[in-house]
Amino acid sequence: MVSYCQAMDELFRALSDPTRRALLDALNVEDGQSLSSLESKFCMSRFGVAKHLKLLEDAGLVVVRKVGREKLHFLNAAPVREMYARWMQKYIAEQATFGLRDYTEGKMMSVVYESYIRASPQALWQALTDPEMREKYQFGLKVVSDYRPGSEYTATGQGRLVVSGTIVEADPPWRLVTTYSAHWSEEVEKYGPSRVVIDIEKIEDTCRLVLTHDDLPRGASPQLYGGWPMVLSGLKTLLETGDILTTPGSLRWLDADDTP
Repeated sequence: MVSYCQAMDELFRALSDPTRRALLDALNVEDGQSLSSLESKFCMSRFGVAKHLKLLEDAGLVVVRKVGREKLHFLNAAPVREMYARWMQKYIAEQATFGLRDYTEGKMMSVVYESYIRASPQALWQALTDPEMREKYQFGLKVVSDYRPGSEYTATGQGRLVVSGTIVEADPPWRLVTTYSAHWSEEVEKYGPSRVVIDIEKIEDTCRLVLTHDDLPRGASPQLYGGWPMVLSGLKTLLETGDILTTPGSLRWLDADDTP
């Protein structure tokens, strides 16, 4: 198992090179780029750019996602955030990893979030599908489904429907694909259904969870996808500590439940 110190060594090594910092800057300007796109911005061989990207990926600063025949590279700010949390702000709340940017030309976009959680794939799958557990980290919402392909699911809160959708694919404990229709306001409801993909990968005593929210209309309101970092942070906190994480989302829904 890679220790925290080893992970920090890889992080500092990755950040020490000006070319790798420039690659991160390029992804900060335009996330979700292919190797060819990044290569065109640097005076070096394709192999050289790929080598630098691999070091950034190993350090957790870049997330790679395959889209069609291409591998797209997304900026991942979590390792730097964790370093900041450890040494510069003692009581900061850990947030989930995320990468964000359009990944296709046209009218649709995708957001990608990544988190590393110390739990087994089975425990993680249970937390994703058990209504009582999910209620604890997803803003008090009651998410109900039998999680069989073709079945529907609903998420309710404050006595009304908040999210609904269909189970597209369920491969426990590795992959869950659902449609996603938001109903909490007219602003988000008008966008119609999108898709949420959760992929789980076992890494010794830890799991890498990648949540992709795609089929989003370009320019869609961040309300549709902006809550996922809080949800994933709450999931991580619950599984690793047993505690319930207080977030702006949980305060919003729980406070509303207490209102007469």
